[in-house]
Amino acid sequence: MRKIGIGVSDFKDIIEQEYFYVDKTKFIEEISENGAIVQLITRPRRFGKTLNMSMLRYFYDISGKDTNRKLFKNLYIENSATIEEQGKYPVIFISFKDIKTNSYNSCIEAIAILIEDLYKEHRYIIDRLDKLDRPTYLKYATKNASIEELKKSIKILSTFLNNYYDQNVILLIDEYDTPMVSAYENGYYDEIKSFFTGLFGSALKENPALKKAVLTGIMRISKENIFSGLNNIRVNTILESDFSQYFGLTEK
Repeated sequence: MRKIGIGVSDFKDIIEQEYFYVDKTKFIEEISENGAIVQLITRPRRFGKTLNMSMLRYFYDISGKDTNRKLFKNLYIENSATIEEQGKYPVIFISFKDIKTNSYNSCIEAIAILIEDLYKEHRYIIDRLDKLDRPTYLKYATKNASIEELKKSIKILSTFLNNYYDQNVILLIDEYDTPMVSAYENGYYDEIKSFFTGLFGSALKENPALKKAVLTGIMRISKENIFSGLNNIRVNTILESDFSQYFGLTEK
């Protein structure tokens, strides 16, 4: 008998542990076919955002191509033309869900740790980095980057991965707005808004290593603020019908 995976948000765990799963893999097809380079999707809590981002990660990730293929057996995407993109791209997955701090400095410290872990996750690339690039990699992997350097961290990692695999990168950012909600509640919103404008602007605007980016969050931060200057972003809120069947529960 299949179990109900209460609180389970990892796609691989759900499939391998044989929890009940409503097939939403057509979402992968729509992301691949969508013309937007950057897609921002906002939904309330407990609408399956993290699970869908996890699904995208396991589908596209080139480093787990063979082992992840079986996760999609007997699901919609297996018989879609989009299955040709399975395991094709390097993936950067980053979640800001735990960045809830009471000061700007502690927020930056938490982000630096997140970036450190992200670089260590891809430590296999260091042996093939140009000698001139290794100090940059190590700076991020040892939490020694300045604030201005942190703003460029995702773009630089995407460039390194693009060079390593000779494929553009899929960037998945889950709960992008959590640090800013915390900053607003604790009185340092303007400072952190400036930081994320730089971080996202660097990663998402005119980044030649970027294939596609998907961001999820609870609310839409005004485009005129954090996403200023980005003209390649498509915003999908709960008011839009696009993607509505892939988040939350539907009659189907």
